[in-house]
Amino acid sequence: MKKSRITTILLILIFLAGASLLLYPTVSDYWNSLHQSRAIAEYSKKVAEMKQEDYSQLLAAAQEYNRSLLEKEDRYKMSDEERAEYESLLDISGNGIMGYIEIPGIRVSLPLYHGTSEAVLQVAAGHIEGSSLPVGGKGTHCAISGHRGLPSAKLFTDLDKMKEGDTFSLKVLNETLTYQVDQILVVEPYDMDALEIDPEQDYCTLVTCTPYGINTHRLLIRGHRIETQESGQESRQAQETMETGPGSAGSGETAAVQTIPGGEVLIPLVLVILAAGILIIFCRKRKAGKNKK
Repeated sequence: MKKSRITTILLILIFLAGASLLLYPTVSDYWNSLHQSRAIAEYSKKVAEMKQEDYSQLLAAAQEYNRSLLEKEDRYKMSDEERAEYESLLDISGNGIMGYIEIPGIRVSLPLYHGTSEAVLQVAAGHIEGSSLPVGGKGTHCAISGHRGLPSAKLFTDLDKMKEGDTFSLKVLNETLTYQVDQILVVEPYDMDALEIDPEQDYCTLVTCTPYGINTHRLLIRGHRIETQESGQESRQAQETMETGPGSAGSGETAAVQTIPGGEVLIPLVLVILAAGILIIFCRKRKAGKNKK
């Protein structure tokens, strides 16, 4: 009897370990999606509460910073003083968020933070230091980095699915900057030539690692600024994304999950609980059968 009980416990422990590995990516991605949505909502609320005078000062300071980049020989090297100045620009909440990025083609909505530290890139998109701040205008080239293939968050995992003609938007202060993809490149990790500033252009480039899982090169998705034309339907979709989290509105194949708040987590969890129950019942019946004998 003791041996049978130990066997049952071992089976349950093995099952729970496997279930944990199975559920970790789903649960972690959902948790990070909630964090991202909350950060975006709090940022939007903060922007709505700003006075016009404060907004104008923040925008003017960011534009002046972008102009100063044109005169720097190596804009990717910063002194401590320069970094402190950079981190203060567009930081309306004191936590480093400068806006958020929306990529409708791959159903991504992410907070955008200063810098590309690992702490930032684990949960959000990061503005590459030395590139133009995301306020637009001629002679600017903003670069935004994001991770691919993390088990804990989607982030830029599907960036390779973008194609020329696709659009993405940056929401900074009370402005929406829309860019249309016009160039897709794969370069060496330290090749920065494609991020150079063109005095006559307003560019934004999205950067991530490639090939997937190998990460020996960098995928660059560049867009040029176009006029923002947001229809009522697009506005509703953007609002849904903000309220429910990235990747939660949309396609028919996920519609059943989206009818339940947190369905991405609840459905796999229910299946695991049911399977655990079946396993326990099976073990008990097996034990009862042995006792009868």
